[in-house]
Amino acid sequence: MTKDFSGLEKKLGIKFKNPDLLKEAFTHRSFLNEKGRKDVRHNERLEFLGDAVLEIIVTEFLFHKFVDKPEGELTSLRAALVNAGMLLSVAKKLGLGKYLMLSKGEEKEFGKGKQFILANSVEALMGAIYLDQGYDVADNFVKTFICSNIQNVLDEKLWQDAKSLFQEKAQEITNFTPTYEVLKESGPDHKKHFTIGVYLNDELIAKGDGFSKQDAQRKAAEEALKVKNWEDK
Repeated sequence: MTKDFSGLEKKLGIKFKNPDLLKEAFTHRSFLNEKGRKDVRHNERLEFLGDAVLEIIVTEFLFHKFVDKPEGELTSLRAALVNAGMLLSVAKKLGLGKYLMLSKGEEKEFGKGKQFILANSVEALMGAIYLDQGYDVADNFVKTFICSNIQNVLDEKLWQDAKSLFQEKAQEITNFTPTYEVLKESGPDHKKHFTIGVYLNDELIAKGDGFSKQDAQRKAAEEALKVKNWEDK
């Protein structure tokens, strides 16, 4: 399967010196397993690198932009900028789905699994940009497509700690403290996918998915707030 990345390069304003890095960034493990290919590597190593590049650039951006905010608030803002939902929105904006090389089974998938793959592809692309073009170009990519969402994060209060809010409301209204349980775990070691349920007195209230247990718990708490209609109370 040959993909034409010229449209993506034009959209990014980047001409890759090593086109094989782009191919690797969009090659999912399932594609290699199905095709038995040995000449191409899957994108998990690039995801690993891109994740680290993303974190340092966003951290530096927030550090300089909000000089009076304490570490805890900066951490919450960073989490809101780099979570799976934000990466998925970037992937959709750039139209990355059409560049992915997946197995036939994954190609037909339209649920959460496909969304995780799409979100991961942003980090893999970031890793490829960093290796091919260097830090400054990677920095420009992150600030253009990710840090630019900071005003929306602030306006929509996406940085708020949903877990703390749900616990506060649950204890106040029901007298129960929420508990969280891992319902499903999948994915490679460096990029696990978790589905976690949040419970009140053994009753499952909502589920959340994320790349870490903390992210999945936060998503579960956000959903639980909606289920209970406690968001604005």
